[in-house]
Amino acid sequence: MGDRYYLWVAARLVAGVAIVAWAASFIGTGTGEKEFQKTLDAMKQVQSFREAYTANNSIQHNEMLWEVDCTHNVLHHHLHIVSKTDPPSEMEMDDTNIAGREYQHKSDGTWLPMQSWSTSGSARGYCGQLAQGDDSGLLPQIATMIKRGIIQKGDKKTVNGVRCREWKVTLKGGMQGLEHDTICIGLEDRLPYEMTVDWEGSRAMFSDYNTPLQIDVPDASVQPASAQSTTSN
Repeated sequence: MGDRYYLWVAARLVAGVAIVAWAASFIGTGTGEKEFQKTLDAMKQVQSFREAYTANNSIQHNEMLWEVDCTHNVLHHHLHIVSKTDPPSEMEMDDTNIAGREYQHKSDGTWLPMQSWSTSGSARGYCGQLAQGDDSGLLPQIATMIKRGIIQKGDKKTVNGVRCREWKVTLKGGMQGLEHDTICIGLEDRLPYEMTVDWEGSRAMFSDYNTPLQIDVPDASVQPASAQSTTSN
């Protein structure tokens, strides 16, 4: 009887240790947080990338393209919105920021210099935030996810030819009080390649990290001398 009792106690202890170990993988600084810290560090080295974003909700359908080249301080943004009103309305914009100056690319191929001067929206402004380990507003908000997200490991898959692992992240926020995101992180370079956000109905695809980008810019007759010097290489 005594031996059976001690065996029963030992079995309960083993089971308890297993449960604690399983719970620890989801609570505290676990695997997810460590992997996301590697992603945050990898993003500090990013100097160029593309983001293709789509969102479809009950109000409108959005499509956006961002092209960011920090070496030449050029940022291109294309926006296309179709409302779901009756009758539907449509808006399209194509803007390029060169060293903080905004230019609108019109449908007839001409460029219209904008009057505003922007620094926070420049390519180097975004890359400066990434280099500091801050959320940039374009790439996934990894710093925020590390601080207050519940991160769960998912399966491996391929996105645009890149092998990555999907992670499920729950954050407080969104229309329902909780935001459920998925993010696929490259197995080799630790950079994000896909992200979805449930309440937005959105999907973002990231590509062309640290590769030369071919971005259309105004010719020299439109740009001021200060902007020409950044795009001449």
